Amino acid sequence: MNMLQDIASLSLRCALSAGFLSAVASRLGLWGRHSSGWNKFLDYTAQVNSFIPHSLIPLLAVTSTILELTLGVMLLIGFKTNYAALCAALLTLLFALAMTLSYGIKEPLDYSVFVFSAGAFLLATIPYYKLSVDQLLTK
Repeated sequence: MNMLQDIASLSLRCALSAGFLSAVASRLGLWGRHSSGWNKFLDYTAQVNSFIPHSLIPLLAVTSTILELTLGVMLLIGFKTNYAALCAALLTLLFALAMTLSYGIKEPLDYSVFVFSAGAFLLATIPYYKLSVDQLLTK
């Protein structure tokens, strides 16, 4: 890859990671008064997944939080980047589809959820990641 591709790959990795980690930080109250908090996140999870039985919402919220935290860290450090990016793409695609079913197409388009997913799919296709644990492990 050339330097521009390296910068683009690193930027995409960091942007996707920041998106996941910021969302987790917000629901855990780590952004202070700017945080959404766990209860608001549970309410939002129920709204976005209006087609799922309400009893499954806490499990879905915890599972998505664990996945977002794990994928955010993996993308940030560049560990198993292809796998993390593919999982991130699928997770955000599922989120976009759930938003579409519950709210219509405007919401996921307004919040660029499909763009997030497409960026993660693109990142999964890159064969080599500069400044990553993957790079260190391939030497």
